[in-house]
Amino acid sequence: MPVSPAYRPEPRFFELGADYGDAVKSADFPQTILRLRNDRAAATAGLETLSDAEWIAHFGRFEPLPGQPGPVAMRYHGHQFRVYNPEIGDGRGFLAAQMREVPQDGKDAKRPQAASLREGGDRENQNARLLDLGTKGSGQTPWSRHADGRLTLKGGVREALAAAMLESLGVPTCRILSLIETGEDLERHDEPSPTRSAVMVRLSHSHIRFGTFQRAAYYGRKDQIEALMEHARSLYHPAVAPGDAAGFLGAVVEASAALTAKWIAAGFVHGVLNTDNLNVTGESFDYGPWRFLPHYEPGFTAAYFDQNGLYAFARQPEAVFWNLTQLAGCLKLIAEPESLATALNGFGPAYIRHLRAAFLNRLGVQSLGEAADQRLLDTTLALAREKKEALRWEPLFFDWFGGFSSAARALGGVRGKTYQGEAFDAFRFALMEHEPDRPERLEHPMFAAPEPEELLIDEVEALWSAIDAADDWAPLKAKLARLETAKAAWSL
Repeated sequence: MPVSPAYRPEPRFFELGADYGDAVKSADFPQTILRLRNDRAAATAGLETLSDAEWIAHFGRFEPLPGQPGPVAMRYHGHQFRVYNPEIGDGRGFLAAQMREVPQDGKDAKRPQAASLREGGDRENQNARLLDLGTKGSGQTPWSRHADGRLTLKGGVREALAAAMLESLGVPTCRILSLIETGEDLERHDEPSPTRSAVMVRLSHSHIRFGTFQRAAYYGRKDQIEALMEHARSLYHPAVAPGDAAGFLGAVVEASAALTAKWIAAGFVHGVLNTDNLNVTGESFDYGPWRFLPHYEPGFTAAYFDQNGLYAFARQPEAVFWNLTQLAGCLKLIAEPESLATALNGFGPAYIRHLRAAFLNRLGVQSLGEAADQRLLDTTLALAREKKEALRWEPLFFDWFGGFSSAARALGGVRGKTYQGEAFDAFRFALMEHEPDRPERLEHPMFAAPEPEELLIDEVEALWSAIDAADDWAPLKAKLARLETAKAAWSL
């Protein structure tokens, strides 16, 4: 059986028509070597029963899955580093399929990550959400602009790592479903060339970007804005009344604020927060020059070409809000500016609210009310700021997960001598106020280890080096398995 009985095709975006995407074909690759296959993610779409040969046929040669009309390269524009670019779109990828999520016995719906995705009424059914299969590196499209439409194998590996780490920390993210090496030598100016090629498939809840709206607005197509808004509202924010563009914007603002707060709590730097890299569901995707913080550094950037720090770690809330204002500008074609401004003004309070919740989740403690929760957030950041290189970002949350009940573990661990001084005293007192949340999680073996799972750049390069030098995929697969274990340990 090529797909499981639970597979439910529902190609809804394709119904919007040719104004929003172009029918395309995949490149004909000289090789299709299956490198990564995410069966856990596949099971959420009813695709886990595919044999390896069927998997390669659908995700390497892109033979349409049952009930799917064939790939579509989505049309969109975007502000890239705040410069408007009307010449972009799906230049090396396409939307391959859409289907309904398979109910997963209710476990996912109990997690805070799932709850955060529901905030703002953006899911019609947590266990029956619409899923997209989107590609990267699948070949040239009408929007390739002389580029080759390919993805480097290293780029695919990096995306798989970023998504796995973010998922383990409870951040709304796409999942990398498949990575297939394609046997071509690619020339790139920013890494040693020739380099190996790959085609990747991501599983996400939507690929409708802010830039999708920008393209329609650029051409003054009120009708397209209305159709696109209603499409996205009905599928992703059904609690919003039909035709309520300001309500739709408010739901996107809420989801985007939650996502941004979780990035900050995870110490994650996306790197390229252009309007074509943010979507209407508040789920992150398209991981190019990402990084995780080694230690607290507000100006830390992920992209070597971000010379002015536009998308630095601490500027990500500003960047997301700026992008939301561009989305609001598009919706002015169909809504009153005052109502849109009101929706936009909700970002700041929502972000702070979600940031407090995200830090509580990372520390594994219960809410005690706004004032106490804010005090814990402030003292945690102050401690990280004071200790800098002496206290890496991820170990701080690992050591003190479970609240003050972890004091013996933290103070007796490898960073025990770091925890002293005025900033630590303030953090300790704020933490002592909060009760542990599900303290039984500390019984997981991961918390007996001296170090947490991190994903700093040196480890990423080492994992790639093993593949590049010796075609050794074991370290990467072991890392992905450890991140899966970490996800279970955090139980987020």
